Amino acid sequence: MARRRWVYIDGEAIEVSPDYVPPPRNVPVVGDRHYDGLRTTDGVDISTRTKHREYMRERGVTTADDYTGYWAKEAERRAKVFTEGGDWKDHKDRREDIARVLSEHLDKRR
Repeated sequence: MARRRWVYIDGEAIEVSPDYVPPPRNVPVVGDRHYDGLRTTDGVDISTRTKHREYMRERGVTTADDYTGYWAKEAERRAKVFTEGGDWKDHKDRREDIARVLSEHLDKRR
């Protein structure tokens, strides 16, 4: 009589083949592997976290995660402006600003 093997998965006994290998219990840490071979659209190598930070610092740019809490605070400010009025220009001023910028742009093209 052949020996049979059983494993419990989610509380249920399941028969497995003799060469069954259980899946690893611990998920490997990814770390910085997502940087491997990474390049910017202009071809600069940013394949490490240090290179990426240096690239961002040199160009004065940042990632969205640097604005933690900023988006919620701005949403509150916008809601306050729309309900109570506030520090934004009124529609008439915005229309005049847009007209002025368009006029300047069109004048440059002539």
